[in-house]
Amino acid sequence: MLSDNQISHNAVLRPIWEIGEQLGLGREDIEPCGSTKAKIKTTALERSRGNRDGKLIVVSAITPTPTGEGKTTIAIGLGQALGRLGLRNTVVLRQPSLGPVFGLKGGACGGGYAQVVPMEEINMHFTGDLHAIAAAHNLLSSVMENHIYRGNRLGISIHDIQLKRVLDIESRDLRHVVIGLGGRLGGTPRESGFEITAASEIAAIHALASDLGDLKHRLGEITVAYTKEGAPVKARDLKIEGALAALLRDASMPNLVQTIENTPALVHGGPFANIAHGCPSLIAIKMALKFTDYVIVEPGFGVDLGLEKFCDIAARLGDLSPDIVIVVTTIKGLKYHGGAKLRDLGRIDAEALEKGLPILDRAIQNTRMFGLPAVVCVNHFATDGAEEIETVMKWCECRSIPCALADVFRDGGKGGTGLAQIVLDRLASESAAFRFLYPLDIPVEDKIRTIATSMYRVKDIEMTPNASRALARIGRLGLGDLPVCVAKTPLSLTDDDDIKGLPPEDYVLPITDLKPCTGAGFIVAYCGDISTMPALPSHPAAEDVGIDEIGRIIGLK
Repeated sequence: MLSDNQISHNAVLRPIWEIGEQLGLGREDIEPCGSTKAKIKTTALERSRGNRDGKLIVVSAITPTPTGEGKTTIAIGLGQALGRLGLRNTVVLRQPSLGPVFGLKGGACGGGYAQVVPMEEINMHFTGDLHAIAAAHNLLSSVMENHIYRGNRLGISIHDIQLKRVLDIESRDLRHVVIGLGGRLGGTPRESGFEITAASEIAAIHALASDLGDLKHRLGEITVAYTKEGAPVKARDLKIEGALAALLRDASMPNLVQTIENTPALVHGGPFANIAHGCPSLIAIKMALKFTDYVIVEPGFGVDLGLEKFCDIAARLGDLSPDIVIVVTTIKGLKYHGGAKLRDLGRIDAEALEKGLPILDRAIQNTRMFGLPAVVCVNHFATDGAEEIETVMKWCECRSIPCALADVFRDGGKGGTGLAQIVLDRLASESAAFRFLYPLDIPVEDKIRTIATSMYRVKDIEMTPNASRALARIGRLGLGDLPVCVAKTPLSLTDDDDIKGLPPEDYVLPITDLKPCTGAGFIVAYCGDISTMPALPSHPAAEDVGIDEIGRIIGLK
């Protein structure tokens, strides 16, 4: 089979204004970025306010494994399958970060014959949105540092600064740095560090803002530091929110592209789901709901992280009501959670598969906690044994859980029509009773405990002294009614990558810090030693990327 890169090169793309026409958009509604990408003007959403919303389909997965569950590929393939059935739909995805593109995971445009294209351009730079976010974040840092250098009228404590710099490339050496060296002209010496751009609060705001006015307001509400007396210093105190909004003006418009089968796709917003809220932009989702009958949204990572944050943060803020959830699983992933070694996942292992099924059960139960019907999708791999597939299908049948085998990687939309039909049947037969996992008026610690004990099935949480101090400050500042965004490893229901499957019955989840993101409107709860700046693996994907003799990008995955 051809590589993802080769398939992307061979794709026959339609002019982007023709893709816009599928959404009911005229040429006046889009700003082309070349012939295959475009920005959608927000005025198009305003004109469609009276349209009835389409059905909102959320694609999630079991707790991820190093083999990858193919959630993005399934989401794109489902969109292509619905297109083959003659149904108007849009797939809404997050923008790829250069960190994973050149790191371990690779790109984020799907795979095989279920891709959004032009894959190379989307994965690398795209329309510059993430660069604009990084520029805005670093401008805010620079203005704050200049304020301190010029006399510090606001009384900022250099030991209580909340901002680091951001970079969209992974770098372990920049996690902890000392800045401001070089004497009087070098600034104010202090400890700092770098985060990946997707972890920036501005990246979260970019994905959550409803319009330019809301964007500017939220940017002004960012807490950049605290004074020696403990009072918050906001971005608006530095008179910088206007410049930040100006940098993000074009980035606030959703990006329109297409799948390999020429169905519409909106790719906008890039926060990670392990260290941020991990959802595509609300404005892109709302546009898609007004433009088409079926909208497929893919939050990051599994049900325990991405879906929870989509429901409790994004849907709450955006007044969204999901209709159904697809829980993607793989035979490999279930065997890995059942104790099989990575090197052995291509072998038939009935025992490991049986031991891994509780992680699928957990994902389905978690979905039902939000009042949402679930459909299981087994993403087919060539190494899957027929008897292994039958085991999962029978397991679902015995529990009256609709299940489909999909092979959109090899067959594109054709390989997803079975899944599409099951989703359509479930939408017709069962209505969602969407609800949040927790109310906002309970204490912050109880919100965290609810997420941990309900979603992860740990026994309890434990607040470290550092987290307890942060919790007390949140209380003093009157921020206790914000939702919680848990930052932890995506590879385990605990904070420990090595614990697969369900956690031990007596496991207590350590909460090491809390940070109120007052512009985005949530509180980040950090678990264990989670880092907001990933690091490159022993074999970075960047080593395989290059250009051919005619200048085409090759080696992307």
